[in-house]
Amino acid sequence: MQKLEERIGYRFRDRELLRTALTHSSYANESRGADCQSYERLEFLGDSILGYVTAEFLYRHEPRLPEGRMTRLRAELVCEQSLHRAALRLGLGEDMRLGRGEEHSGGRERPSILADMVESVIAALYLDSGSLQEPRRFIMAQILQGAEIGESHRSADYKTELQELVQRKANRHIAYELIGESGPDHNKLFSFRVTVNGESVGEGSGRTKKEAEQMAACEALRKLRA
Repeated sequence: MQKLEERIGYRFRDRELLRTALTHSSYANESRGADCQSYERLEFLGDSILGYVTAEFLYRHEPRLPEGRMTRLRAELVCEQSLHRAALRLGLGEDMRLGRGEEHSGGRERPSILADMVESVIAALYLDSGSLQEPRRFIMAQILQGAEIGESHRSADYKTELQELVQRKANRHIAYELIGESGPDHNKLFSFRVTVNGESVGEGSGRTKKEAEQMAACEALRKLRA
């Protein structure tokens, strides 16, 4: 735990909070009777804290940005891909606790699990420190630092951009397909695939279906413009 605390930049008074933040449900289920809890409740709280801090960041730094565009930009900043990158920088995969089945199926490298654990760590920081100061510092350093909020991001509507790009050629059709959903009802994570004439060009995830479609379109634009 000490090395992870150094990477996070915070020493926990209650290290059990940090252990819980790194405990997948598969491990908790295999350890029934040992008073072991998974990160899911912490993830629920951390998701709300992350959304608030990011919304506050956008509100203070982008005073002319309308609500609709702030909503889309917040979704981009806190999407699974962004949280996955933060988890890799912190090396959360090295310290997470997984059940045997999840371990063997590659759960330690699964982006959705790593992204969820970033949110659970945020909640652990909040509960252990007793204020928003530490989670805000963590979010700014690991997720929002260096975020580029230029004109292209301010007006970003990736689905519309993708539609305009694809329709430059005749007889090309876009379709969005729900390929998965996970998590409890109060905190669903949806995954979508976007296809052009039946060929997959991008995938993305989000807390709403609209957000997931936007992230899939964003990935498709990146690939098609590469």
